[in-house]
Amino acid sequence: MEKGLKGLKNEYLDIPIPEELDFVVRKAIKENRSLKPKERSSFKKTIIAAASALIIMATVTVGINTSPAFAETLSKVPIVGGIVKVLTFKEYTLNDETFNADIKIPEISGLKDEELQKALNEKYLEENEKLYQQFINDMEEMKKSGGGHLGVDSGYVIKTDNDRILSVGRYVVNTVASSSTTFKYDTIDKKNEVLITLPSLFKDDSYINIISENIKEQMIKRHKEDENMIYWVSGVEDEDLIELFEKISKDQNFYINNDGKLVICFDKYEVAPGYMGVQEFIIPTEVISNVLVSNEYIK
Repeated sequence: MEKGLKGLKNEYLDIPIPEELDFVVRKAIKENRSLKPKERSSFKKTIIAAASALIIMATVTVGINTSPAFAETLSKVPIVGGIVKVLTFKEYTLNDETFNADIKIPEISGLKDEELQKALNEKYLEENEKLYQQFINDMEEMKKSGGGHLGVDSGYVIKTDNDRILSVGRYVVNTVASSSTTFKYDTIDKKNEVLITLPSLFKDDSYINIISENIKEQMIKRHKEDENMIYWVSGVEDEDLIELFEKISKDQNFYINNDGKLVICFDKYEVAPGYMGVQEFIIPTEVISNVLVSNEYIK
């Protein structure tokens, strides 16, 4: 046991200190010499804290690379990306017999473009505060009318998080007699710190028809493989019975997955019966390659 502890101690002492830390410490010492005696004490504490944080980061890095158990433990910590993170900023909850609300508001941090970060976070806050207030208003109206059942569940999922792309999906599930689910996505280029829109990926609007036709083909193929998969599209349903899907909108919901593929998304009830839930279609890159602006994002 003693030998084991000694070995661990030696491994700890042998941890290489990153060049970045060495530079920070040397720079801090140099700056400390120019301070007045009374200022040095406070400054020294700050430097020690900063250096300690960097040493911990170095220790964690080494631990991940050398200990599978350590890596497994750390993998359970909900960290998004390296610098850019998405966390729950605020949460509204209400449980009042037959009235239930759970609304989680995401917040993006770590973007150098503070204006973009602020705009996104303000949008998330505004749309969720509005959602909660609408729930309260509807609940009060239902109570006045004799009561009922009402629920709203709102949160977010990270669809993609790699060195280049961060795709955040925000969902809302409304429950009255039945439930409806809607999704909204934001896809961010983390390298250039810009919000990617669907039209920005293409040379012109021809992508609308090209993608729509491919989705129709995928719908029909899915139905042929499983007759329980019903889509409101010609070849599966009768247009006399229901309005059929014709084409996506110019700014249709989408995200870019980890494989660099374009994924087109539809809300519950948008292109299929409710039991089918939300629907996603991965668009083969070869189908849209001729109309892409570049292969910077779509591979």
